[in-house]
Amino acid sequence: MKNAKILLLAMALSLGSAIPLHAQTVPVAVDGAIEQLKTGEFFWAPEVAPEGPVSIIVSLKIQRAYAYRNGVLIGVSTVSTGKPGHETPTGLFVILQKDINHKSNLYESAPMPYMQRLTWDGIAMHAGNLPGYPSSHGCIRLPVAFAKLLFGITKLGLTVVITDDPIEPETISTPAILESGATDGHASPDSYKWEPEKSPSGPVSVVISGRDKRLVVLRNGLEIGSGTVRIDGPVAATEAFTLRAIGPEGPHWMRLPLPGAQTKGTGEMTGSEHGRVHMSDDFRKLIISVLQPGATLLVTRDSLRSGGTGKRMTVIVAGTN
Repeated sequence: MKNAKILLLAMALSLGSAIPLHAQTVPVAVDGAIEQLKTGEFFWAPEVAPEGPVSIIVSLKIQRAYAYRNGVLIGVSTVSTGKPGHETPTGLFVILQKDINHKSNLYESAPMPYMQRLTWDGIAMHAGNLPGYPSSHGCIRLPVAFAKLLFGITKLGLTVVITDDPIEPETISTPAILESGATDGHASPDSYKWEPEKSPSGPVSVVISGRDKRLVVLRNGLEIGSGTVRIDGPVAATEAFTLRAIGPEGPHWMRLPLPGAQTKGTGEMTGSEHGRVHMSDDFRKLIISVLQPGATLLVTRDSLRSGGTGKRMTVIVAGTN
């Protein structure tokens, strides 16, 4: 019976069905698409993937937050992000701090229940008012019940991707990054730097910019390596992945479907996607040496450089308050 319920739930997720805000147990699919969730509503189904690394994707375009565990969608919620003049930055973030009863240091001690900090200058996810449109000072407001549930499954260092890509972006086959044989000599062995001592431990994130032809490795939010890469064909859309495991044949990256992306396959990078990104073999081996299940890979068409010509793309680094 339990397996049947989980199967129904998986079908509900794949079909985009929604459940009432208060439901916190395994639900039966009901009518209504995820995209049609009303303000303050959310979908929560952790039983679909009981274990594994958690990642979160926030879509500014459609005001939704998506929670994944082990690469499987387990929750969707309406949100309210930054209003004009206080826009929520896009890019790759890590959770730096958690506080159930936090109060704002910037806005007259405003309550921020179930706060999960993404930057030290004021950007966080937390429970708050959802009027149905962007209205915050840059934070990501969540329904109270969803904020509490999400708080319960996250850990410091967890990756949060914030994107403002169009609802229907042009998509391409995803590069099989960091797999054996991903170099063909086009990238110089000297075209990278590697400084793991800058952050000896913590969660690892890898970012690849199609515009810059550059790969950056972050550990605990701090840059420990970067290098030049060559990419076959254009990077037409931002895409995100989480590392399931590393086998004899290399890393197994699971897709984290971005809102509106037309993803294909089982969710894991395929052999046909292998080899689009080329780098020094030495650099590739160093990157693999620091990867652990739960690491995140973000491939973006935008620039990581300050003042770049692409859409604003921020790679947030950790620091001290």
